[in-house]
Amino acid sequence: MRDMAAVSEVGAPVAAAAAGPAYRIERQRAWSLRELEELWAYRELLYFLVWRDIKVRYKQTALGVTWALLQPAATMVVFWVFFGKLAHVSSDGLPYPLFSLAGLIPWTYFSTALAGGSGALVNNRQLISKVYFPRLLVPLAAVLAPLVDLAVSFLLVAVLMVWFGAAPRAALIWLPVFLLLLMAAAAAASLWLATLQARYRDVRYLIPFLTQFWLFLTPVVYPSSLVPARWQALYGLNPLAGVISGVRWALLGGPLDARLVAASVVTIGVALAGGYLYFRRFERTLADIV
Repeated sequence: MRDMAAVSEVGAPVAAAAAGPAYRIERQRAWSLRELEELWAYRELLYFLVWRDIKVRYKQTALGVTWALLQPAATMVVFWVFFGKLAHVSSDGLPYPLFSLAGLIPWTYFSTALAGGSGALVNNRQLISKVYFPRLLVPLAAVLAPLVDLAVSFLLVAVLMVWFGAAPRAALIWLPVFLLLLMAAAAAASLWLATLQARYRDVRYLIPFLTQFWLFLTPVVYPSSLVPARWQALYGLNPLAGVISGVRWALLGGPLDARLVAASVVTIGVALAGGYLYFRRFERTLADIV
């Protein structure tokens, strides 16, 4: 019995040593500075995800990036004929082709980013389930990839401005601010819809209808000035209302209600923070549900 006791007493520390170091697992906070450091550490992965999305978009296409000019140009012509010529929709005194194109370009970026970002988690489920990396990079890459098309599309705006004799304005310095708000709105919507689609696959059938409905709630084919002044703040709950009106104002001028822009900025901030927290809540189980 003494020998058995000696063996057990000696074996206990040996077994503990063989088990290796002990780790303490704690619940991660919803947000911390460490997450920003982690995103920065994986910045090269973000670059490759964005570059992959761009190459896939134009792989085996005859016209390549020219589609970034043809799509908004063709849509502009359709809107000009039906809304400008036939329906005589107001354009705040601007040439309707230029007016509609200044709204179509940011809208096209948003709808493209929304389509890619909402399905980013499901479309990359094999990558998510095999290796660890910050999952936030996946919808973020889908939001950044269409910026190439956005930059190319502004060349078409410049051509039309020359054609109609519209000179650049001092307000053009505000264009980057509104474009950042546009990206934030796309990121907010993508985080919400990407997480929802990972949990409920029915969401992918809702997105095309949502995009079409959202288009007519946004001042793309009509000016925001058609909305009565007392409803401007409420109209600004549509985050794109203030953003697209701001982009058009920075490029071409015209009226811009500060209440509309302020309401859109607040809505984007709340939606982005809420979308991030919702995404973080289910990030730990994404590999299991996608």
